[in-house]
Amino acid sequence: MGRLGNISGKDAVKAFQKAGWESMGQVGSHLVMVKQGIRVNLSIPQHKELSVGTLRALIRSSGLTVDEFLKLL
Repeated sequence: MGRLGNISGKDAVKAFQKAGWESMGQVGSHLVMVKQGIRVNLSIPQHKELSVGTLRALIRSSGLTVDEFLKLL
């Protein structure tokens, strides 16, 4: 398993877009992403660095593994 750390919200959004997620809009400092056929919305904070726990929860919600996510970066 790869290492999660020093990943910005902007980089995370780019990786999720490669996985088929689309930006739906923004609420405050969080970008909301949706994917066709999946009932979960991702709310990604637009911070310079995401905490490892937050990033891991987003990856789990998206249906990806950590290694798959790291390859998309």
